[in-house]
Amino acid sequence: MLNTESGSSRSPFIALIVVLVAVFMELLDATILSVAAPSISASLGTSESELQWTIAGYTLALGAGLIIGGRVGDQFGRRRAFLLGLAGFTIASLLCALASNPMFLISARIAQGLMASLMIPQVFGIIRSSFTSSQRAKAYGAYGGVLGLASVAGPLLGGLLVNANLFDLGWRTIFGINVPIGIIGLLLGIRFLPESREHGSTRLDLIGALLAALATVLVLLPLVQGREWGWPWWSFALLALSIPTTALFIVRENRLAARGGQPILDPALFRIRAFTSGLSASLLFFGCIGSYFFLLSLYLQIGTERNALETGMIILPYAIGSLITSGIGVQFANRAGRALLVSGSLLLALSQLLLLFIVRNGADPSYWALALPMIIGGLGIGLTAPILVNVILAGVPVKDAGAAGAVLTTVGQIGNTTGVAILGVAYFTKLNASFADGANQLIAYGDALTSILPWQIACYVIAAGLMFMLPSKATNAEI
Repeated sequence: MLNTESGSSRSPFIALIVVLVAVFMELLDATILSVAAPSISASLGTSESELQWTIAGYTLALGAGLIIGGRVGDQFGRRRAFLLGLAGFTIASLLCALASNPMFLISARIAQGLMASLMIPQVFGIIRSSFTSSQRAKAYGAYGGVLGLASVAGPLLGGLLVNANLFDLGWRTIFGINVPIGIIGLLLGIRFLPESREHGSTRLDLIGALLAALATVLVLLPLVQGREWGWPWWSFALLALSIPTTALFIVRENRLAARGGQPILDPALFRIRAFTSGLSASLLFFGCIGSYFFLLSLYLQIGTERNALETGMIILPYAIGSLITSGIGVQFANRAGRALLVSGSLLLALSQLLLLFIVRNGADPSYWALALPMIIGGLGIGLTAPILVNVILAGVPVKDAGAAGAVLTTVGQIGNTTGVAILGVAYFTKLNASFADGANQLIAYGDALTSILPWQIACYVIAAGLMFMLPSKATNAEI
C-alpha cells in the first residue's frame, strides 16, 4: 500500500522535470563513454581491460544495486532515496572528471553506478505520488521520450564535448557537465519532490543481494582481466567459484521464500515460461547492445581514424531509427507486442549482417554506407527495447509483476556488462592476432569488428526465437 507522506507534489511538473533530468543523466553516462573511450585511453594510458571496466564497472554496479535501491525507497522513502542517489551520482561524476589514472576512474564509475541504482528505481514511485491517475499517462509518455532523446544525445554530445575540448579538459567534460545539472536538480528536488513509501515492507534481503553480486563478479572479473593476466590457474578458479556461489544464492532464496520472507529473487518466478524465456532473451539482447557501440567506436576512431564528433554523427542514424519506431512499438504493444519484438530483433540481426559485409576485407566505408545498417538497427531497437519488459510481464501473475520487473531490469544491466566482457575479450584477442600477423591499423580493427558480428547476429536470431514464447500482447497493468 502506497503512503504519500507529503501529499501530492505542489508543482508536479517541476517534480517530473527533476526526475526526468536525473534519468537523462544516468542514460547519458551509460552511452556517452563509448564515443569518448579512445580519448580516455590516450589520456590515461588505460589497458584494454581497464577500458572495458570503465563501462562494465558502471553497468555491473547499477545492475547489482537496482533491486536493493527499489526496496530502500519503499521502506525509507522514495524522495529521500532519490535525493541521496542524485547527490552521490553528482559527486561521483565530479570524481570521474578529476580521475588521474585508470583505477581512479573505474572506482568512480562504480560509485556512479551504485548511486544510480539508488536513484533510478524511485522514478516511477515519485511520478505516481506526484500526479493524479489521469495525468500519469502523459508523465510516462514523457519518460519514454527521454529514453529516446538520451539515445540520440549520448553519442552526439560525447563527440561534441570531446571535440570542443572546453577549457582544455577534453573527455573530462562528459562527466563534469553532470555537476551543475545535479546541483540544480538537488535544489529543485528538495523543494518540490513529494515523499512516499510502502507500508508493511519487509527487511531487505542483503545477504541474497551480496551473494548475487559476488556470483556476478566471480564470472566477470576473469572474463575481463583473464587475457591480460595470461589466464593463470586462479582465473579459472574464480570462474569455478561462481557455480557454488550461485547455488548458495538459490538455496538462500528458496529458504527465505519458504519462511514467508521477501527474497531478492523469488524462485517461483522461474516456473513461469514467459518469465524464463524473457529472461534469456533479455540477457542475449542487452548483451549485444552493451558491447556494440563500445567496440564499433574503437573501430571508427582508431581503425578508420575518425574523430569523436564524426563517430557520433555515424551513430546518429541509429538513434533516429529508434525514435521513429519506439512510438509505434509503444502504441501497438497491447495489440501485437510479440510480433513487434520478433521483428525488431530480426531487424537488428539484419543490420549486423549488412555491417559485416560493409567493413570486411579492410574496407574504409563511407558515411552513407555505414548509415544504412545504423538506421536499420535503430528501427529494430525502437520496436524492441521500450516494450520488452511489459510483454514479458504480461505472462507473469499480477502479484509477482513488481518483483519480476525488477529482476528483468537487473538482468538487462548484467547482460550489458557481460556482453562488454565476453565480446570485448573476443574483439581484443582477434585485434592482437591481426597485429601479430602484420596487419595495419585499419585491417586489424576491421577484422576485430567482423569477428564479433556473427556472434551478435546469432544472439539476435536466438533472442527472436525465445520471444516467440512470450505473450502475444503487452500487459495493460499500470507501471
